[in-house]
Amino acid sequence: MEKGNMTEPVRLTQYSHGAGCGCKIAPAVLETILKSELGTLPEKKLLVGYGSRDDAAVYDIGNGRALISTTDFFSPIVDDPFDFGRVAATNAISDVYAMGGRPLMAVAVLGWPIEKLGPELAQRVVEGGRKACHDAGIPLAGGHSIDAPEPFFGLAVTGEVRIDHIKRNDTAQAGDVLFLTKPLGIGILGTAMKRGILSRPDSELMMETMTQPNSIGSELGAMEHVHALTDITGFGLLGHLLEMCNGSDLNARVDYADLPMLPPCAALISQGCYPDGALRNWKSYGQHVEGASSMERMFMLSDPQTSGGLLIAVSADHASSVAGLLRNASLPDRTIGTLLPRGYAKSITVV
Repeated sequence: MEKGNMTEPVRLTQYSHGAGCGCKIAPAVLETILKSELGTLPEKKLLVGYGSRDDAAVYDIGNGRALISTTDFFSPIVDDPFDFGRVAATNAISDVYAMGGRPLMAVAVLGWPIEKLGPELAQRVVEGGRKACHDAGIPLAGGHSIDAPEPFFGLAVTGEVRIDHIKRNDTAQAGDVLFLTKPLGIGILGTAMKRGILSRPDSELMMETMTQPNSIGSELGAMEHVHALTDITGFGLLGHLLEMCNGSDLNARVDYADLPMLPPCAALISQGCYPDGALRNWKSYGQHVEGASSMERMFMLSDPQTSGGLLIAVSADHASSVAGLLRNASLPDRTIGTLLPRGYAKSITVV
């Protein structure tokens, strides 16, 4: 790629202090930011707002239908600008699927250091975002851009859903079993890529995982016995599961051996390769978790995922239906844990 008058490779990850969803503000800090003395305006048509920390807002538009509105953007997790655009857009669209809906259109959010990187690279980022939208069957209908000291890109996405198909993150039930549709470890591999120690096959596996759409969420929305749904992003598996537990007033047991994980992760963690965001996550919620004290468990379970999978809570009696749906889509089809009645000292127990 060209940079100024010199021809040299441009590594986008070197221009960002964070990587992908790993640059999200830690949960404990976010709690401080979101505090307000203003009460929420009464709005009966707002079916889902920010109170439950759900993946998107949902608004009743009548006739049993609702609009879904969400936005997500972050700094580069991969070096190639086109790939960065695809990943960021796939991640943003996922929030609509996580509510059980389908996307309708998107607008782009772009921050770019024009003097450092030039508009040609920014064009490739937007083109990657356009490709992800095209694959999802929606238009990239516009957007907004600024000249920024650090590159970032994402989308604001509008979707729709039948009201009786809305899936929230706080409506799980005791006895539900949990599924996870993508392997963990994206943040760990992204850190290895930034350090220049990730192999090409593992880089390709990472990219394939991040650009795999969570479109199965639309089908899960139509399944009555899927009680809760969320996608795993910057807070890691534990952070988003904790939101599900707290919102539903439940505890969870996670079977560590059954978790899908990207193969190189254990070796990378043993080399001290993990993102700062994983440590920030653990410091925010580690006190609510039992059984994750080893280095591998701590960093795998709190690893910030970029365009991660869907966490599904479904009635145990109907788990086979979800497993079959996932299997037909070539997604992990093993349960990873169970939701239990509230009453244990720690919200999440890892066995």
